[in-house]
Amino acid sequence: MRLGHSVVPYGMCGRFVRSCTIKEIADYFNVAQPSFEMAPSYNVAPTHDIVIINNRGIKQIVKCHWGFVPPWSKELSDGYKMINARSETVADKPSFKAAFRTQRCLVIANGFFEWQKTRQRKIPVYISLKSGKPFGFAGLYTVWTSPEGEKICTCTILTTESNDLITSIHDRMPVIIPRDKEDFWLDPAVNDIEKLKDLLISIPSEEMVIVLVSDGVNSPRYDSPDNIKPV
Repeated sequence: MRLGHSVVPYGMCGRFVRSCTIKEIADYFNVAQPSFEMAPSYNVAPTHDIVIINNRGIKQIVKCHWGFVPPWSKELSDGYKMINARSETVADKPSFKAAFRTQRCLVIANGFFEWQKTRQRKIPVYISLKSGKPFGFAGLYTVWTSPEGEKICTCTILTTESNDLITSIHDRMPVIIPRDKEDFWLDPAVNDIEKLKDLLISIPSEEMVIVLVSDGVNSPRYDSPDNIKPV
């Protein structure tokens, strides 16, 4: 299942950018480089393959399907309903609570898109860190087994209330895990729910920047560095 042409996603976070190569991710996050390669993407959409970092005794870079599929689901397409999870309720939701306890991850990104609503149309904007560095969205992953026996990593991105910079555009934003809290978030041995939930807040506005970008990003089929160029 892929998004069709000229579809503007609902909610937050529905589209993002990973402009780093796998090697750059491995170097920046101090993780061993995996055997697979994935080209950068400037228009990551639900159901696309994404890059995550998890910890299964050792931190590792993993290719994952964006859209969390609970073990009891019969179809991979069910994950389209679970591209995001609300941080306020994620620890208690049947679909997510087991993963929240032991299968947390970082979804690697360089920025994300949102659409500013006006009377005439929706204007795309690109939101990133002022530092220009990559970061990890707070994510949860699970390994779903298809009816044919294929094992597929699937993932969701956690959202929270928007900070002051973004609130005029949307009331929700993805959770970005602070650099110095990444190992704590990933550690499957950490089971203090309240301390984990303390991380699920919006990143300070002063660390972020918003720029207007081209309408080309409206189509998830258009994957180009032009998508993040200011207009």
